[in-house]
Amino acid sequence: MTIRKWFYLFWTTLLVGAVTAIVTGLVLQFSDQQAALGGKEIGFSMLTMFLGGATISVLSQMGFFAYLIIRYLFMGMFRRKWTWDMLQVIIIVIVLFDLVYLRYAQSDGQSAWVGYLVFPVILTIASGIVSWWKARLTNQSAWIPTLFFMIAVTAIEAIPSLRLDNPASTVFMLVPLFACNAWQILILSKVLQTNKEPL
Repeated sequence: MTIRKWFYLFWTTLLVGAVTAIVTGLVLQFSDQQAALGGKEIGFSMLTMFLGGATISVLSQMGFFAYLIIRYLFMGMFRRKWTWDMLQVIIIVIVLFDLVYLRYAQSDGQSAWVGYLVFPVILTIASGIVSWWKARLTNQSAWIPTLFFMIAVTAIEAIPSLRLDNPASTVFMLVPLFACNAWQILILSKVLQTNKEPL
């Protein structure tokens, strides 16, 4: 990974985060019956969304590089790739369970637990699509690491919005975050100019 390649990854991810944040924010605003924005207010709001999306993209990039370092360390610890893959699968299951149970427990039973299934199910389906796409771009061994990154790392990065237990805030953070994570994991092989890396 050269400085030039890192710059490309950084700025394109920043753009993905900013654009998806603006689109998501505008959809959320215009779907709100109480939002009556004029020209100046929309302009100010779009600037705020742009900056928010840029910040989310930086968080995404920190998580991505942290995962790459952790993955490198664990791959050195385990002789068999199968062991590392199984550990990732176990962590995925734990994260998905916690996304339902911990959020339900935090609500003190005020909401039905079934409502807390929506986010994990959508995240799993979307992550499965990204993993399938990544496997097609590189090789089949990329499927589990990509699924792990898209589910476990995205969930960890999204903790600030999940704690608010506010659907609009969660959507506004998660859509750009997921888009940035998907962009980085899918573009990595092109940036490194290889189709054999296992991510």
